[in-house]
Amino acid sequence: MTQPAKVTIDIWSDVMCPWCIIGYSQLKKGLAALEGEVEAQVRWHAFQLNPDMPPEGEEQQAHLARKYGRTPDQMAAARGQMKEIGARAGYSFDYTGEGEAPQARLWNTLRAHQLLLWTLAQHGPEKQTELKLALFDAHFQQRRNVSDPAVLLDVAEAVGIDRDAAAAALDNTVLAQQAQEEQRMAYDMNVSGVPAMLINGKFLIPGAQEPETYANALRRVVTREAELAARAG
Repeated sequence: MTQPAKVTIDIWSDVMCPWCIIGYSQLKKGLAALEGEVEAQVRWHAFQLNPDMPPEGEEQQAHLARKYGRTPDQMAAARGQMKEIGARAGYSFDYTGEGEAPQARLWNTLRAHQLLLWTLAQHGPEKQTELKLALFDAHFQQRRNVSDPAVLLDVAEAVGIDRDAAAAALDNTVLAQQAQEEQRMAYDMNVSGVPAMLINGKFLIPGAQEPETYANALRRVVTREAELAARAG
């Protein structure tokens, strides 16, 4: 029986980015269509959409209006469209907390990226992905402040990560520098928006794509690399 081809998918992403969770949800569907053909290891890398965001964050609508010049009607239409696209991808942006939904805000995500980098190094890609998805939920579905160390530690602990070790990671200035370096790596690859998925360190897929697009791209990469290996051998 032929073993599935193993690929590594490095994803530059921000916890604040709705297209990133949509893109990942579509990628999972694409990989499901390739079950038995392709086995993927996913690693997440730091990209801050708003690296200059102050500690208090910014109300989401005010930020979008300032950054993109959108009117309230345009923003409402965009939110509705995003929710529909998310639902088709299998991800809900609906608030799941108790009581009335708090104001949607955007935050500085450097500490979240530090925690994700440390988790990859200490616990591997599967646990890192589990944490990443929990952080998406904390931001989009629970409206929690994912720049707050206490919130980050709660989320980490909820996925089985030692709280004290995670706290040390949040205070680690080397990890902060590594997160910023990962963003510079993205810029060096001409990546200015996320998600950006790099397959086997060579083939870049920008933006959130349909499941079929991911499946076809992965199949082409595997076929191409198999052809190159056959010629070399």
